[in-house]
Amino acid sequence: MTLPQKVRLVDVGPRDGLQNESQPISVADKVRLVDDLTAAGLSHIEVGSFVSPKWVPQMAGSAEVFAGIQQRAGVSYSALTPNLKGLEAALEAGVREVAVFAAASEAFSQRNINCSIAESIERFTPVLEAAQAAGIKVRGYISCVLGCPYEGEVGADQVAGIARDLHAMGCYEVSLGDTIGTGTPGATRKMIEACAVHVPRDRLAGHFHDTYGQALANIYASLLEGVSVFDSSVAGLGGCPYAKGATGNVATEDVLYMLNGLDIETGIDLDLLVDAGARISQVIGRENGSRVARAILAAR
Repeated sequence: MTLPQKVRLVDVGPRDGLQNESQPISVADKVRLVDDLTAAGLSHIEVGSFVSPKWVPQMAGSAEVFAGIQQRAGVSYSALTPNLKGLEAALEAGVREVAVFAAASEAFSQRNINCSIAESIERFTPVLEAAQAAGIKVRGYISCVLGCPYEGEVGADQVAGIARDLHAMGCYEVSLGDTIGTGTPGATRKMIEACAVHVPRDRLAGHFHDTYGQALANIYASLLEGVSVFDSSVAGLGGCPYAKGATGNVATEDVLYMLNGLDIETGIDLDLLVDAGARISQVIGRENGSRVARAILAAR
């Protein structure tokens, strides 16, 4: 299959990246990060999540962040809403796109959201119905698609069945997440082929963590399978809680550099993106997780 001419990158740094940080990050710094990503040309930014602050303290100010950002026409500013209460809070904050998440592993589902996969999908029914009634787009996430920290290998057919269910419920796009970053290109292609039996390839997205250094290779394998949407995180924000000291989300800068080299259009300015990552890395006092950004910053 030929490579797509255009790719949409979804920067999940403000949500998936920052939610793992133990130190408090101000609303102003979160707003600045989202605005920096908008300025760099991202067309989809996951701004925050409407969950109980008891479980995810870092996301407590998501409504304030949405109120503070400069929203550009044509850019999607989304939020994670795991339940109806979260959706209602998101709607109140003026959010126009939300996301729900399920796991491809029973053990992961039980440990993270205290219910089975089937129960988790059942819980989304009222969320999807209310979102559709409000004219809000819903994106679906599936975690642990290429491996689980508790169960090990996860079958491609298991992932495909959940992707089918989320798509049938009304999720306009299903993001396939290698949460622990153990996937390889061969397993990635096999998993996408299984999902594509039930969900059109242009409705699938890839979400790869770089724990084992395979994220870019897996994205390239996904491109060969006709997938043209990928989640990534500026400066590689977001650690992996299941592999001590390991990296988490693949860095947006690294993905963009590869896509630029393949002459694939994204609409994103690499220099402005590097600036955004450098600024938030300084705020949280952490080394920039993007190799491309570190190389560019060192050469300046």
